[in-house]
Amino acid sequence: MVTQITRGIKISVTTSFEGTYFKNYKIHFAFSYEITIENHSKDSVQLVSRHWEIFDALNNLEIVDGEGVIGKKPVLKPGETHTYNSGCLLSSPFGAMRGHFNMINFTSTRNFRVIVPTFKLSAGFALN
Repeated sequence: MVTQITRGIKISVTTSFEGTYFKNYKIHFAFSYEITIENHSKDSVQLVSRHWEIFDALNNLEIVDGEGVIGKKPVLKPGETHTYNSGCLLSSPFGAMRGHFNMINFTSTRNFRVIVPTFKLSAGFALN
């Protein structure tokens, strides 16, 4: 698990290798990840959008931007937590993701960025 706190918002990430499969005549490596967002600040906040940079061992980079996470824009009051699961496909058994969440502080009405720390994606069979 990797964790990081930005402006009172704690992000924790765990990952798992889900298997391989063929898509468009090419092998893909499927990974899932679980992200927990904890509000340790004194203000209510809302996650409004996300930005991901997804890398694999073949030097491929995919950038993903979008609203919310898995179709939601969670509001977290002080002390609240939001957890969600998602996934990605890589062209190699190793890779990594990093990014950020764009959030709004309801007290100050200001937007701010919460860093998602770089987390590794690795297929256990490929280690050694």
